[in-house]
Amino acid sequence: MTAPRNILIVEDEPLIAMMLEDFLEVLDKVPVGTADCVSVAMGLIEAGGIDAAILDLNLRGGETSLPIADALAAAGIPFVFATGGSHDSVAERFRDRPSLAKPFTMDGVSKALDALA
Repeated sequence: MTAPRNILIVEDEPLIAMMLEDFLEVLDKVPVGTADCVSVAMGLIEAGGIDAAILDLNLRGGETSLPIADALAAAGIPFVFATGGSHDSVAERFRDRPSLAKPFTMDGVSKALDALA
């Protein structure tokens, strides 16, 4: 399988989302959408065209990206969890998925996406 190119970003901090978009463009990836909550992300997933996703685990308002992860898993779309905490904070059913530690680096993002190929 080739490395994913069209990437969904789920991140509730606008500056971090913009930084991820910049990283993806430098890495020759296409940010196909940015969502800051579950409902927006679900709409983007339904619209299609996503090869992979970077999911911030904890979103504002107490939301988590777990419903998004469930939808991606059901659709067979790979994803990584981005978290400032430990990987132990990820739901047990998703602990086998790659994670991306904050603060992000371009190298970290590149390695996390390569792990999905």
